Amino acid sequence: MLALSRKKGESLIVNHNIEITVLEIRGDQVKIGINAPKEVPVYRKEVYVQIEEANKAALQSEGLQNLKKML
Repeated sequence: MLALSRKKGESLIVNHNIEITVLEIRGDQVKIGINAPKEVPVYRKEVYVQIEEANKAALQSEGLQNLKKML
């Protein structure tokens, strides 16, 4: 993991096309802005984990198992 220090208004660039900017610092909360191409999905981690769990559950469903057998 890369750990960087940034101040309000400062940014970092990821993969030449994603900019992450510190917008506000209030106590122990930091508000960030993410500027990324529309085709790059950006999720809060807790939402991403829920999506992964839902996808795993769908894969384990009986209907999808039957579909796998057909392939």
